Amino acid sequence: MEGAATRTVITSTSSSTDNFSTSTLACDRHFFRTASGLLVFAEIVFGLLVWMLIAGTEYFRVSAFGWVMFVAILYWVLTVIFLIIYLTMAYNRIPQVPWTTVGLFFNSSATVMYVVAAAVDAASISHAVKGRHNYNCWVASTFFAFLVTLCYAGSTYLSFKFWRLEG
Repeated sequence: MEGAATRTVITSTSSSTDNFSTSTLACDRHFFRTASGLLVFAEIVFGLLVWMLIAGTEYFRVSAFGWVMFVAILYWVLTVIFLIIYLTMAYNRIPQVPWTTVGLFFNSSATVMYVVAAAVDAASISHAVKGRHNYNCWVASTFFAFLVTLCYAGSTYLSFKFWRLEG
């Protein structure tokens, strides 16, 4: 093999995901056995009932129910997203995000917004005739709106405890 020369080639690659963990997503099977998990489950169920009970009526005749629907659907969707993040433990893949602070802000904002929405829901019941479909659904949605408010208040308390432990 006379005249054969060897050449060494060095290559390097760059990735924009250098700051993120490359572990696979896990599933937290014990999440629903925790107080936080039970509260998130209750928030999803009761929040779904709030907006479904209103959506099944002629809520567009009372403009205040538009606000209740906005709050209920917004926080329901965001809570489902947080549930997916918790169950898949995706928060471990993005350690740069202060998850306890995000959880505290989210739960406290949900509590405040749901207090207002539940009060608006309760005040708007008078626009329906007692015993009719709209009235019964709006009363039930008010009950569940206050239950969701209590659930988010409980989540806020737990988030605050976790936040204090972290800081």
